[in-house]
Amino acid sequence: MDPATGPVAALGNDPATALGNDPAPTTATYEGAGARGGAGGGATWLKACLNGARRPGDHPALPLTPLELAEAAREARGAGADAVHMHPRDEAGSESLSAAHIGAAVRAVREACPGLPVGVSTGLWITGGDVDARRDAVRGWAALAPGDLPDFASANLSEPGFEALWHDLRRLGVDVEAGVWSVDDADALAATGLRCVRVLVEIIGGPTGTAVSRARAVLGRLADLGVPGPRLLHGEGEPTWILLDEAGQAGLATRIGLEDVLHSPVGNPVGGNAELVRLARARLA
Repeated sequence: MDPATGPVAALGNDPATALGNDPAPTTATYEGAGARGGAGGGATWLKACLNGARRPGDHPALPLTPLELAEAAREARGAGADAVHMHPRDEAGSESLSAAHIGAAVRAVREACPGLPVGVSTGLWITGGDVDARRDAVRGWAALAPGDLPDFASANLSEPGFEALWHDLRRLGVDVEAGVWSVDDADALAATGLRCVRVLVEIIGGPTGTAVSRARAVLGRLADLGVPGPRLLHGEGEPTWILLDEAGQAGLATRIGLEDVLHSPVGNPVGGNAELVRLARARLA
């Protein structure tokens, strides 16, 4: 499909066309009602992050191909995941934002898991730090059939080009998850005035012993600034399980998967994403 006649062109140049008439933003503390990332009936909303930027061989069960991602998503859903997040790959196993690779991965997961929300990354590292190349790749998703577009995509405030990327994704009908890694990122998100389907409070790196205090600082800043949208709290590496527990206690959505951690809460190796989801569900119960 030619982007000049596809979904982007059809929606025009005003992002509000894609958004419709949103209600006015509301302010709530991060512990308050509506903070969950889509959970119903009091259950913690849990997203499975299937592979991330991990390299082939980092884990025996790391899913890379569309069929592997589909099977991992099916198993994660069976273990209790409410949605999946993935980093589609090219034929060599490298992360890709091309329409061909995004569409193939999303289509495979949708066929295996009808109705399961599917999200992808837009990490700037995928295009080698080239903002224009990332934007061109994402705009290229306009060539995809509607069913091959992800439901949501994450975009990091710490990377240049957030606002333009947000507009491009919304014109495509793709919801945006805002990746907020710090108090500065919270300030940057508030300054945009943009609405996101979720605010991902992502504690990346740093000492494990300060992970919870850093998370609370970011969550508190978002609340002070009145940033709208459900919060999802998670960590990577050693703080992963500590922050999953913190999210559960605070009534926030969270995530788990091979992108974030390769071991159980007691340090044992895990078999794959489904085992991580089952362990997470047991802790969040």
